[in-house]
Parts: sequence; C-alpha cells; structure tokens
Amino acid sequence: MGVSQVPDNASPDNATGGTAEVTAAGIARLAGVGRAAVSNWRRRHADFPKPVGGTETSPAFALHDIEQWLRDQGKLAEVPLRERVWQQLVGHPSGTAAALRQAGAVLLLVHERPAVWQQLRTAADDAELTGVLPAMLDAVLAARLGPEHPVRGLTREALAPSAALVRAAGDLAAADGAPQAYAFLLGRHLDANPRQYTLTPPGPAALMAELAASAGPLRTVLDPACGAGGLLTAAQERAAQETGDGTDGDGTEGAEDAGSQADAPEGPVTLHGQEADPDLAALTALRLALRTPGVRVRAADTLRADAFPDLAADAVLVHPPFNERNWGHDELAYDPRWEYGFPARTESELAWVQHALARLRPGGTAVLLMPPAAASRRSGRRIRADLLRRGALRAVIALPAGAAPPNGVPLHLWVLRKPGGGRPPVPQLLVVDTADLATGTPAGRDKPDWQSVHDTAVEAWQTFDREGGVEERPGVRRSLAAIDLLDDDVDLAPARHLPPPAAAGGPAELARVRDRLTATLARTTELTPQPAAGDTVPDPATARWPLTTVGELARSGALVLRAGGAGTASPELGEAPAVLTDHDVIGGGAPSGALPEAPASGPAEEPALVREGDVVVPVLGGGAIARVVDEATAGAALGRNLTLLRPDPAALDPWFLAGFLRGTANTRQASSYASTATRLDVRRLQLPRLALAEQRRYGQRFRDLAAFEEALRLASRLGEQLVQGLHDGLTDGSVAPD
Repeated sequence: MGVSQVPDNASPDNATGGTAEVTAAGIARLAGVGRAAVSNWRRRHADFPKPVGGTETSPAFALHDIEQWLRDQGKLAEVPLRERVWQQLVGHPSGTAAALRQAGAVLLLVHERPAVWQQLRTAADDAELTGVLPAMLDAVLAARLGPEHPVRGLTREALAPSAALVRAAGDLAAADGAPQAYAFLLGRHLDANPRQYTLTPPGPAALMAELAASAGPLRTVLDPACGAGGLLTAAQERAAQETGDGTDGDGTEGAEDAGSQADAPEGPVTLHGQEADPDLAALTALRLALRTPGVRVRAADTLRADAFPDLAADAVLVHPPFNERNWGHDELAYDPRWEYGFPARTESELAWVQHALARLRPGGTAVLLMPPAAASRRSGRRIRADLLRRGALRAVIALPAGAAPPNGVPLHLWVLRKPGGGRPPVPQLLVVDTADLATGTPAGRDKPDWQSVHDTAVEAWQTFDREGGVEERPGVRRSLAAIDLLDDDVDLAPARHLPPPAAAGGPAELARVRDRLTATLARTTELTPQPAAGDTVPDPATARWPLTTVGELARSGALVLRAGGAGTASPELGEAPAVLTDHDVIGGGAPSGALPEAPASGPAEEPALVREGDVVVPVLGGGAIARVVDEATAGAALGRNLTLLRPDPAALDPWFLAGFLRGTANTRQASSYASTATRLDVRRLQLPRLALAEQRRYGQRFRDLAAFEEALRLASRLGEQLVQGLHDGLTDGSVAPD
C-alpha cells in the first residue's frame, strides 16, 4: 500500500531545470564525515560553495561545485559506486522519483538487452545517448510491462540532463546486477521517506502469500492497492518455490491486452498490481519487471477505475488503506461488485473485501490485512453476516501488535474463498489469535516472533482448509459454526470466541510459582544486611571524610564521563545492539530499547556501548539510582537520559562509586528543579576520598544491598503472578476454592 510522496533531499526549487544539487547531509556522506563537520567548513572556509537552492535551514548546493571543492581540499572520500548513483538521484533537477524512474528504466534495458546497452554505452556521446534512449526504453518497457505501463515521462527533454546518471546506473548494474541495483536505490528512497509510504513488512507479506497458496499453485495474483509491491514480491517468491524457478525470467514480447488473463505473459506467476499514486506505480512496476516477466501494473484508483475488470485471479493479496471516507461511496452505489451488500461510508475496508472477491476465479483465495475494528463495527455487520452465510469468509487471524503500520494496533488477516469451483460452502469460520507471540528477547520483547506467528497461522489454516475444522487450542485457535456468529453484532474478533488458556499454566504451574516465591522470600531474609562481627557504629556527627566530586574525578582521569543517547543502527556498523534505557536502569531490567535507523542521507553514528564495571546513572526524575553494569548487560548501547561513569579500576571501586552516588542527600544537592522535571547534574555528585582497600569494603556492602534489592524485585513479581493466577484459576474453574 502506498500514498503520495515527495523527493527526498531535493530542494523545492529543484523541480525543473538546473544542475544536480546536494544537501549538507549528502555532502557529509560524500566526505565520510558528520553533518557538524560540514557546518564547520561553511563557517571556516570563505571559498566553500554558496547555496544554489533549498531553504535557509536546509540549503542545497551544486553537486559539481561541492565535489570540486572537496577534491581541492583533499576531503573527498572514496565513495562507493552505489552511493555516487544515489547522490546523483537525490540531486537530480527533476527530483528523486523522476530520476529513479529513469534509472530503473535504464536498468531494465541493461537487464533485458545487455549487448545493445554495452554498444550504446561505449559508442555514443552524452547527447546521442540521451537522444536515442527514449525509443529504446519504450520498447523494452512495452515488451516487459505491456503497452499500458505506468513508466511515463522518459522523453528526450526529460533525459537530457541525465547522461551521467544513466551511465552510472549502467555501471552499477554491471557491478551488482540490475535487479539488485534497483532494489538498493528503491529501498533507499523508501527509507528516506518513511512518512510518505505505508509499506507491508516482509513477515506479514510472506505469511499472506503462504495462506493464499493453500488453494493451489499461484499462477495469477492481483494486488489492487500494491504500493511498493511488497505483497506481489512475496507472491512471486512463493510461486518460484513451487516451480523451482529463480526470481528472474525472460521478457515476453507482444502482450496485447494487459487486462486479460489469457493475454498475460507466460511464466511461473503473472502479477497484476494497481496503485493510485502514479509515481509509486511506476517505481513498483520497474521493481517487479526486474524480477519476473509476468507483470502488469496500472496507475489508477482501484475502486473508482478498476484496471482489470475481466481478471479472474488465483489469489488476491491486499493491504488496503484504512479508515478512508472518500473511497467512492456516493458514485459507486450501484456497482456490481457489492454482491454481499453496499458498504457504509465508514466501511471502506469492506469495499476492498468485495472488490477482492469479485476479481477471484471460483475457488480462488483472497487474503487481506485488516484493521481489527472491521471485525466488529456495527455498520458492517450485515456484510459480515452475508460473507459468513455464503461461505466466503473462511478465517480471521489476529496478528501481534507491530506486525505492520499502524504498529500500535494488533491487525487481523481475513482469508476469503470465492464460492464455486466445485467446492461446497463451508459453514465454519476459523479464528486464530497469535497476538501474544513475541520474541521474548530483551531487545525485542514487543516485536513479533514471525516464525512462531507464521507456523501457528499456516498450520491452523491448512488443517482447517483440508479437514473443515481444527482441534481447539484454548487461547490460540478454534473453528466456529457460522450460524453461531449470526447474532445482532456478528463480531468476528478472535479473542472474543477463544476459550482462555488454563490460568497461568494450571494448578501445577501455580504450585511452582508458590515454591519459587517461598524460596525467594527465604533468600531475602538471608540477604538482609547484618552488621559484621566487631563492627562499631560510627557517630554521624564525627564521621566526616574529605570529599571530591565526579567532575573532579573526571578531570583527574580517575573516571570517564559520557552522556547517552547518540548512535544509530546501520548495516555498515554491524548488528545493532539493544539499548539500555533509563527505565531499564530504574527497574533493574535487561536492555529493552532499539537504536533508531541511520538517516539515508547521512553517515551512521556509532553508539556508546557499556562495559562490565561501568556505572550508569539516570539524570531525570529525581531518584537516587545508580547501576553497576554486569556481564549480561555489557555490550548494550547507552540510552538517552543516562550518564555513564567508567572508573579506572586502579583508582575507584565501581560498587563504592555507585553506592555513594545513591545517597539521598547526595542526589538532592546535585539536582536542579525545572517546572516539569528534576535533573541530576552528575558532575556535582560527591563521594569520599578513601583508599582503594577501604573503597572495596564499602563496595562489598553495596553489592550485598544490590543483591537484596534484586531479590525483593523478584519476590514482588512472583507474588503478583501468583495472585493473578489464583484469581484466574478461581474464575475459570481450574482452581477449587478449598
């Protein structure tokens, strides 16, 4: 699914004419430095090129002038070919989308007719190259995508300023392969405009293709809201698995009617897509054409102007736009697609459901990614009821939150089967709930475990489709008689129809939790700090030490001080570590955060990683908290609102340091108070000047206190688990009151 988009990194004046431009972020990438360095160059060097466009806060510079200045200064890094092509795209005078359309068409020409391209590449000068390209590109696009393809605007005038880009794109295809080169450039463009596109992630896309393939081989697939082509790509990959074919195929010449299944090119699968945004439709058509020969993509509003009215597809996969009011309600009242009822203005998703069914062959399967409200809104109950009565709606599968945008909502998959095709209607509905399947890892506890989600959903659907029902699993899956759902609400949300699992694993699990709680409480007693034999109680009035501050220790080199929050995730920096957040430090939990992605137009920034023995202090909230990093936490990235203190082990004991930093009076005198928050100035925190041996005596006591505190936390969690488990057991009958 996709929506309108704007060129990334292109200045507002960059729509027509002029030379290629680049922003400060692009300059930083060219030179292999941070954006702050570019700002410094602009201030310090009078000969730094002047802006030629953009805005005061985001100026744009002539790419040629910048490259020459960097070269003269010896600052031009050895930029990979991929990055150089990308910079030419974002600085193109026609904008990134238009330039990417041109580069993609050239890559398709290189892919389909490499000998022709090589001869043209070496023999023609720039003017001749861009002069003969339009006719050649039109021919290869028509052969691969059909005469009504959406890749328009490749005229002599449009290509005139693109000779360097065209040649660089061809060189990139020679180095990486044309499909891989375009995948990189399109992926970078989509990543650079995250708010302009709604993309279907690979996990749910692969699951939807697998569910659709259960009815038979995927030969013809339609996505009427194809966006960037993620669902069609997943369908092509699934079909290739069935046939053993690769992802690429030979082009088929002379397709006459792109709207007819009979006239589509031959291949393992024929892909049909429609997208309302013409720019995105063109980019998606090129993406798919570089992967498989059987592609037909059209640019138009599907509900108002269906490009494939005669199609009878094996499968329809759709991630439709959600909650659209302006979907054509007024002008489409008598459309023949509304076989199951005319959707209300607020039920645009049910219009997409019926469009999908109308474009299936009898017995074909449609899988739609739906908002959960579509399963229960009263305005859609009559259509849902008719879908059930006629056996068209076969399964509703609840996905975990975070499966696809909007990420905070646990979306549903609807699996539909068009009646007919020799199969009698099945008066059953399968409901599956995978919403609780998360990774369980500290860094991704709220992210779906797609392998578990995939296995659970596919096994349930294939069994149901084969046998007409499934064995019930409380909290996970169940098959329901359609007649039992035809009440006043026709509520199809899986969670409302699944019996709950046994409370906390049943009485045996509750007994295990009770035993763990008993052992933990006993341990808290053992860990309660007691005065050691021979200890004397000092008089607070006379116990005065010479004091120093964290700031003084940092200046003397006894410790290193660093603020958290910097760093980005990027493949060039390797696997991204989990982030230790301030909430993790306060709650004693494992690292649970994630690094933000590096901006496409700027260099990645390496985060600060914590080591064993570091002391981490939250700076907001006013609490007295300091945590010593252990082996399990080491290697995590330091999160925002945290300060790291790395003591020199020859001068400071980390437990001594953390213990004294937690003193209430200490944090009070080092805190400042704003209108909405209390902020700790870590440099002002004090601790006594003691010999290392004496520090270690105190450090051991502070270590014992930390173990005691962790035991109390565990006892609290186990107690809450036991209480809730007993409540659940008494209310569902798995625990007797006596």
